[in-house]
Amino acid sequence: MQIRLEVQSIEQVEADAIVAPVFDKNSPGGGLTSEIAQAANDLAGGWIEELYRSGEFSGELFETAMLYRPPGLKARRLVVVGAGRSDRFTPAVLRNVAGAALRFLKPKAVASIGFLLDAGAGIAERAGAAVEGAIVGDFEPDQMKTDKKDSKSVESFAVMVPGGDAGLEDTLDRARIVAESQNFARALANEPANRLTPSALAARAHEMAAQFGLECEVLDKERMAQLGMGALLGVAQGSAEPPVLIILRYRPLEETGNTHLGLVGKGVTFDSGGISIKPSEDMDKMKFDMCGGAAVIGAMRAIAQLRPPIPVTALIPAVENMPGSRAQRPGDIVTTLSGKTVEVLNTDAEGRLILADALTYARSLGCTHLVDAATLTGAIVVALGHVHTGVFASDDALLGRVMAAARRKGEKMWLMPLDDEYKELLKSPFADLPNVGPRWGGAITAAMFLKEFTDSVPWVHLDIAGTAWLDDAKPFLAKGPSGVGVRTLTELAVCWAGQG
Repeated sequence: MQIRLEVQSIEQVEADAIVAPVFDKNSPGGGLTSEIAQAANDLAGGWIEELYRSGEFSGELFETAMLYRPPGLKARRLVVVGAGRSDRFTPAVLRNVAGAALRFLKPKAVASIGFLLDAGAGIAERAGAAVEGAIVGDFEPDQMKTDKKDSKSVESFAVMVPGGDAGLEDTLDRARIVAESQNFARALANEPANRLTPSALAARAHEMAAQFGLECEVLDKERMAQLGMGALLGVAQGSAEPPVLIILRYRPLEETGNTHLGLVGKGVTFDSGGISIKPSEDMDKMKFDMCGGAAVIGAMRAIAQLRPPIPVTALIPAVENMPGSRAQRPGDIVTTLSGKTVEVLNTDAEGRLILADALTYARSLGCTHLVDAATLTGAIVVALGHVHTGVFASDDALLGRVMAAARRKGEKMWLMPLDDEYKELLKSPFADLPNVGPRWGGAITAAMFLKEFTDSVPWVHLDIAGTAWLDDAKPFLAKGPSGVGVRTLTELAVCWAGQG
C-alpha cells in the first residue's frame, strides 16, 4: 500500500473515499470540534451535522457513516468514523480509528483513501499513528488461502493535512517502516508449525537480515551443546526438528555511550506441552508460541532501517516442544548455560527454560540492558485478560524507558510485582531451582525464574500470552497474531538517546 502526504485543500483531492474522524456528541464542545471535519461538513452541505441531529450517528468509537458523491468534494465518498470522546482522544485511539476506517472501506473495493487530520501541535505523532493504524489494519491472515477472488486491496492511503508541512513525509516513512515490520512479525507468527520449523524461522530471519543489512548468526544443536545450553536442548530433545539459536546484530555507524541493548524473544514454533501434554482444545493456537520471537525479529527489521545510535543484539531461541520418545521427563534435572541446575517439574513450562540460556548468552555477548518478550504463562491471561501485556522489571530506569515507549506507541502494558518474597516459591530439594512454583502467582514465579539468569543486568520481561493474538477480529485489527511488542521494542531502541 502506497503511503503519501496530501497538503492541498480537501475539495480538490480525488480519492475513492475521504475519511473524517469525528467525536462523540457528548464530548466537550460537541462532536464536530475538529476544524478539518467541520470544513468537510460545510463542503458537503452540513451532512455530518445532520447525522448528529437525526440520531443516526453519535460519534461513538468506531461508529461509521458514509455519503456517496458528496457535494463540494471530488472524492467519491465521504466517511465519518467515530473517535470517541474528544477529551480521551490520543494518538493511540487515532491509530485504531485509522485501522477501523480502512477495514470498513476495504471490502467495498475502495482503492484510495484520504484521512483528514487537523494541522497544529502534535501533528507528526498523529500522522504517524494514522499511517501505522492503516497499514496494520490492512493485514489479513489469509496468506495460505489459494482462492482469494473475494479479497480486496487498498492501493494508497494519504494523510491529508491541508496546508501542512512537507516535513511530515519523513514521519510517514518511519511510521510505514514500523507498521510493515509489525505485519512482518504477524505473517511469521501466522505460519503453521509444519511450515515454520525452528530451522525455517532461522532461514526467514537470515533472509530479512541480508535484505536490511543486519548480521545474522545461527547456533546449531552441536554448538549449543558445546557451550552447555542444557535447558534449551532439554526442551528440544523430544522433537525430530533440531533447535537453533538465532542471533541478529545491529551496529550503528557511530556508537555513543556504552549501552548495548539485548532483545530476547521466545521462539517455540509449536508447543504440545511435551510429556506434560496440553489438552487438545485450542492446541492449534500453539503455533503462536513463537510470537515473542517474531516480535523481536520484526523489531530488528525496523531498527535496521531506522538506525538508532545504540547497538542492538537480538536472540531468538527456537525449538519445538514435543512428547517424543526422547523427550525430557518431569523430574529431569538440566544444567543451564549459567551453571545453575533446574528440576523440570512440568515440561509445559518450557519457555522459561529456553529463555534462561538465551538471557545468559546475551550477557556473555556484552548486552548491558535486556528486554525479553514471550508468550510465557496462562496465569498472566487470568490476571490481565487480553488487554494488557504483563511487565516485570529488575530495574526502574529501564522499566521507565519501556513503559514510556509503550505509551507512545499505543501498546497497553501493566506493571506486575516482583518482590523477593516470591523467590521463596521457587525451591527444589534436588536442584538449584524448579522450573515451576505452586499454583498461585504463576506469572510472577515464571518471571522470577527468568530473573535468576539476568544477574545484575537491568532487565524487563514482557509476558505477551494474553495479547499476542486475537481470537476474534476487532474493528481495527484482523483475527490472528497481533504483532504486539514490535512498536514498543523499536521505539525503545530508536529513542534511547533522548530518554536517558
